[in-house]
Amino acid sequence: MQNSREAAFALAKDLAEHKGGNVVVLDLAPCQGWTDFFLVATATTAAHLRGLARAVDEFAHGAKIGILNTPRIADDEAWVLLDLGDIIVHLMTGEARAFYDLEKLWFQAKATMIEAETPLLPVVAPSTRREA
Repeated sequence: MQNSREAAFALAKDLAEHKGGNVVVLDLAPCQGWTDFFLVATATTAAHLRGLARAVDEFAHGAKIGILNTPRIADDEAWVLLDLGDIIVHLMTGEARAFYDLEKLWFQAKATMIEAETPLLPVVAPSTRREA
């Protein structure tokens, strides 16, 4: 099993790959004793929020990390919290994220933005064949 830092950054990358918006890892280890990392990601719709939560569940299962809560996500949900012990995942709508502003609340934590890898497009050589 990976350590909590590796797991947090791998999960954040996974959320970014699932189109989570503005994915941020907050390193709380130096300033809090009850958890090491917050992951914060923005969802665009309720269906997207459920999809991101499912991605967290699948990641945790694959990494053999227990989820300490299993929230029921309503259609009008604005914030879902998933507790993985050393990693707390906050999935929020844009409105909820702007209102609660966790990054500002936990200003003493080091924040790292995570982006999805941009797939490289294959380079296609121009055709040498001439049309007749």
